[in-house]
Amino acid sequence: MKYYIDKQDKYSILELNEEKLDASISPNLKSEMVTLNAEGIRSVVLDMSKVKYTDSSGLSAILVAHRLCKDSGGTLALAGVSEHTLKLLRISQLDNVLTIMPTRQEAVDAVMLIDLENELNSDED
Repeated sequence: MKYYIDKQDKYSILELNEEKLDASISPNLKSEMVTLNAEGIRSVVLDMSKVKYTDSSGLSAILVAHRLCKDSGGTLALAGVSEHTLKLLRISQLDNVLTIMPTRQEAVDAVMLIDLENELNSDED
């Protein structure tokens, strides 16, 4: 799997440099997400701007990433999702569960905003 990771203080950006997120890539994405989570990274922006095609195993990897982030109190945000992948997410109604933003910067902003809201809510408790 070809990818690039940019680790920041409160989140990391994982940019997939593949045209297909399918059964040949998905296991690697899952293991990379497990590794990031084990390193204490709670929130991830998954930049999918180069991904043109996603299949069910790709959706599974995205859901694993979402669960890992959520279970650790963070957020997964998808950025640059292709029309094909967006249709698949809508058909499976995952667009109601996942944070999907048009650009990487908007996804970063969404992650930061959700993190701030979570901090404020925990302070109130």
